[in-house]
Amino acid sequence: MVYDLIILGGGPAGYLAAERAAHGGLKTLVIEKEHMGGVCLNKGCIPTKTLLYSAKIADGAAHGKKYGVNAADVSIDHAAVVKRKNKVVKKLTGGVRAAVKGAGADIVDAAGVIQGKGADGFTLSAGGETYNGKRLLIATGSMPAVPPIEGLKEAIESGFVMTSKEALDLTEVPERLIVIGGGVIGLEMASYFNSAGSEVAVVEMLDKIGGMIDDDMAKVLQGNYAKKGIAFNLGCRVTKITGSSVVYEENGETKEVEGDKVLLSIGRRPVSQGIGLENIGVHTERGAIVVDEMCKTNVAEVYAAGDVNGKSMLAHTAYRESEVAVNNMLGRRDRMRYSAIPSVIYTNPEVAGVGETEATANEKGLDVTAKTITMNYAGRYMAENEGGDGICKIIVDNEWNKLVGVHIIGSYASEIIYGAAIMLEKEMTIDEIKEIVFPHPTVSEVIREAVFQP
Repeated sequence: MVYDLIILGGGPAGYLAAERAAHGGLKTLVIEKEHMGGVCLNKGCIPTKTLLYSAKIADGAAHGKKYGVNAADVSIDHAAVVKRKNKVVKKLTGGVRAAVKGAGADIVDAAGVIQGKGADGFTLSAGGETYNGKRLLIATGSMPAVPPIEGLKEAIESGFVMTSKEALDLTEVPERLIVIGGGVIGLEMASYFNSAGSEVAVVEMLDKIGGMIDDDMAKVLQGNYAKKGIAFNLGCRVTKITGSSVVYEENGETKEVEGDKVLLSIGRRPVSQGIGLENIGVHTERGAIVVDEMCKTNVAEVYAAGDVNGKSMLAHTAYRESEVAVNNMLGRRDRMRYSAIPSVIYTNPEVAGVGETEATANEKGLDVTAKTITMNYAGRYMAENEGGDGICKIIVDNEWNKLVGVHIIGSYASEIIYGAAIMLEKEMTIDEIKEIVFPHPTVSEVIREAVFQP
């Protein structure tokens, strides 16, 4: 059999592409070496959110006195949390597999390798079998980046250092946890284990946490977690891992922090090696597959979507990229746009943003005005957050009087930000946004309050 499309990888980009392609009439095959759903569903997005929700409930109970609610001896049963996490993941992965099969696509559970291109299109081997397809979508995702730090390899082998994959399966909460990397994954895991009782220290090379989030959001988030007891060591470069500590340099001075476990979370890199890209001449740069706005590679009928193209390593970006790729396969011209992709850190409080930050706008030479207001402008936020210090910042393009960035730290930020993304995607002017009716009382009203600021 010759498939119309073979997809290498069953993560968010791969499984959604399979559904869209099969519904579009393409005979489709998905080859997945590990688990349908990919990293996001099995080792990332969903597992971490189950843990963080348990932590949120515990934090609410522990501090309920502020709201007239008294609870004694609040604690997290970590084993029960992990058990529930596994149940949620199992149910969702089963749902993904059923949806792909229900759409009419085939699934092969094996590692796939591209062998070459011949008269029948592309040839791939998987599980001792050979498969042929007219088109190919590479959706192999990403893996944790492991830097060349002295002692790191040995520390990983001993179990002292772990990635988020191993951290999600810990049977006990470490008394002292060191997190190398203050990005999204590192902060979310630091957040959970702090609530679960760990003494947490974060070591980050940059002078701020949260990666590319707006600087003001990073300051508020750091302040919140410093109050909860997380120690932040910023502007620090890790130089060595011993059997019980992390050694780092800060302003030329060597320092050391002791711990029982270390979480390595310094980012991810595309999985582009060992899958046979060289056999058909697919071009890569720094390990990422190079694609155009239609998600096409330099090889005809070969597409790439998701983390493997290195553009925006987010599951929801992967979803959209897979749709763009399949639409173009089906003859429906579509293009990928990255200017209005929201990002979220699911800590407590949540941080969400879309579009330009004040810093990126200035770097691009845009004539913008940044307006920042307290989340207390929204009555519901104040009702539900005693002593909350959340903020909302909007970035306005002065030349066109349109919104180019929205950033929020506070409750429900993850659920609100899509509305801001729509405003950016549709290039709405401030005057147009002022005419939108927001439901009252909701935390989302803070955006309306922000755009009315002089």
